[in-house]
Amino acid sequence: MFFPESRVRVYLYGQAVDMRKSFDGLYAVARAAFTQDPTGGDLYVFVSRSGRQIKVLYFDRSGWCVWAKRLEAGRFIADWSRARTHEIDCTGLKMLLEGIEPRRYLKRYRHGNSRDPRHEHQVVNSEGVPCNKGNSEHSRGAQLTGSVA
Repeated sequence: MFFPESRVRVYLYGQAVDMRKSFDGLYAVARAAFTQDPTGGDLYVFVSRSGRQIKVLYFDRSGWCVWAKRLEAGRFIADWSRARTHEIDCTGLKMLLEGIEPRRYLKRYRHGNSRDPRHEHQVVNSEGVPCNKGNSEHSRGAQLTGSVA
């Protein structure tokens, strides 16, 4: 089984490639399509026109390696009109190798700086009236103190 490390960079070639190409042919395609040097240890992913075959070219310290996979049913890339040459992460590569083509490129979750009023907290006093002091006292755990008679 082929398990790339998480710190390695992965580049997907966005056009169909003739799967008869081997080490030198795939190296030439990678050299022409990407600005990075293919001998740097990055992974270069190529898919056949039918979308049923995939090859991964990489250079380890002693020479070129080609890893290949052919699906018996289904396709790695279903629609070539949406394919493009770009960098993907290792998770995207693993999904692609399992036959799962990611369709959503934007994340749903927004961290922190969202200005959606549903996510803002409001400080209220003991009568339930909103205070305009912000969340600073609330977030520091300040407590309202009153005089005890």
